[in-house]
Amino acid sequence: MPCPELHSQASLGAGDVARVIDAIIERDGAGDPIVPLDVEQALRALPLELSEAGVGDEEALERLRRVALATPTTGGTRFVNQLFAGRERVATAAEMLTAVLNNSMYTYKAAGPQVLVERVVLERMLAKAGMTGGDGMFTPGGSLSNLAGMIIGRNEVVGDVREGGFDGRGRTVYVSAESHYSLTKNANMIGIGRTGVRPVEADTGGRMIPEALSAAIARDRAAGESPLMVVATSGTTVMGAFDPIDALADIAGREDLWLHVDGAFGGTALMHPEHRGLMAGIERADSLTWDAHKMMGVPLICSVVLTRKAGMTRKHFDESASYLFQQDFGGEHGWLNPGTRSLQCGRRNDALKLWAQWQALGDDGYAKRVERQMELARAAADLVRADGRMTLSFDPAWINVCFEVTGKSSAAICDDLNDSGVLKVGFGIVHGRRVIRLVTVDPALGEADVERMIRDIGEAGERAPAEDNAVDQAAVG
Repeated sequence: MPCPELHSQASLGAGDVARVIDAIIERDGAGDPIVPLDVEQALRALPLELSEAGVGDEEALERLRRVALATPTTGGTRFVNQLFAGRERVATAAEMLTAVLNNSMYTYKAAGPQVLVERVVLERMLAKAGMTGGDGMFTPGGSLSNLAGMIIGRNEVVGDVREGGFDGRGRTVYVSAESHYSLTKNANMIGIGRTGVRPVEADTGGRMIPEALSAAIARDRAAGESPLMVVATSGTTVMGAFDPIDALADIAGREDLWLHVDGAFGGTALMHPEHRGLMAGIERADSLTWDAHKMMGVPLICSVVLTRKAGMTRKHFDESASYLFQQDFGGEHGWLNPGTRSLQCGRRNDALKLWAQWQALGDDGYAKRVERQMELARAAADLVRADGRMTLSFDPAWINVCFEVTGKSSAAICDDLNDSGVLKVGFGIVHGRRVIRLVTVDPALGEADVERMIRDIGEAGERAPAEDNAVDQAAVG
C-alpha cells in the first residue's frame, strides 16, 4: 500500500494540470498588458518558501498556479525578446507527454520506440543538411551542441586527446566577431583557453570575411601557434548574418582545420528551398549545430549536433558501463543504445516534440513557415523605413530587424515597454550602436501584431530620453 504522505500520484489527474494550463493560456490570449513583478514584489507576493511539514497537494497546486501566472509569457504575441517564442499545440502536447512517460534516452531497453523516433528525426535533419549517412545526437541546448562539435573537432585534429589528455597550448580557434558567446566559453571548457579564440572581422552585413580569416591563420602560424578549427555562424544572434560557408570550407580544407557551423538559429533555413541558399556549402562542414526550439517552434530545449562523417559521436563519447548497457546492439543496430554516443547519461526525450510537430507540418509546412517569418521581418523593416522617427540599421537577411528610434535611448525604450507590460523586446550592438532588435520568430504573429509593435516602440521612443546610441565596443564586448 502506498503511503499517502509520500505518494500523491493516485490523487492527481490531468484535470489538475489542465486548470493551471488553461489559466496561463487565458492570460496570454487576453491581449492586456502583462506587467512583470520586480524582484522585491515577487519575493513578497509569491509563496516561494519551502517548509519542513509540506502543504499538501491542493495547496501546492495553487502555489504552482500563482508562480506560473507571475512568470513572463513567451506564448503570446508580445514576446520578441529572444530567438524563440510561441506555443505549438502538437509539440506542446508531446512535451507534456514526455514528462508523463519520463523515459531516459540512454538505452532501447529504457526508452523503446522513442529511440526509433529520435533516429528518424536525426536522419531527416542530416539529409536536410546534405550529410546523409552522417552522425548526430541531441544535447541540452545550442551551447552544448557547439561544445560537442568542438570536442569532436579538437580530438580529430589533434589526435590521441581522449586517452592522453590535452594541454591546449598554442591551439587556436577562429570565430566571427559576431559569433555566440558559447564558443569562447567552450574554448575554456575543452582546454584551449579563452585567449586561444580569435574573433575574425565581419563585413557590414555581419558575415565573417574569408580574407581576414586567412590572414589570422597566417599570423598565428608565423608566431608558432597551431590553428585547430574554424567555427562559422549561420544566423548570428543580433544581425541574423550567415557566414559564407563555402569560402570558409575552402580555407579550412587547405589549412587542415575542422569546420564547425553554429546554425543554432539559422539552421532552419535548410527547410526552405530558396532560403537554404543562405547556408550554401553546409554539406562541406564537419559538424553543425541546429536548434529546433528556435525557428522550428518546439518547446525548449531541442538542439542537435550533426556530423558529416558517421561514427563520430560514439568514437568520442562512448564509455563502457555494464550496469547500464546490458543489451548489446552491434552491427547495423549499434545506434539503439544512444547513451553510448552522448554527452550525458540520464537524458530527457527532446526528440518526441520535434517529431510530433514535423508530423503535423511536414517539410512543406516548415518551408511555408520560414517564408512567412521572412515576410513578417520584411514587413517590419518596411514599417520602420516608413516611420519618420526611426532609422533601420540594415536590410534584414534573416528574421532579425534592427533599428533605432532616432536620437532616443534604445535601452530606455526596451525598459519602458517591459516595465509597462506592453512588449518584451531587447537591444544589441550593431556597427557600434545600441539598437532595438525585433525577431519575427513566433509563428502566431501576423501583420497587425507587427504593426502594433512598431507603433508601441515609436510611442515609447517619444517618452524616452534623448541619447546618442553610440557605444564603446571595447567596453561592452
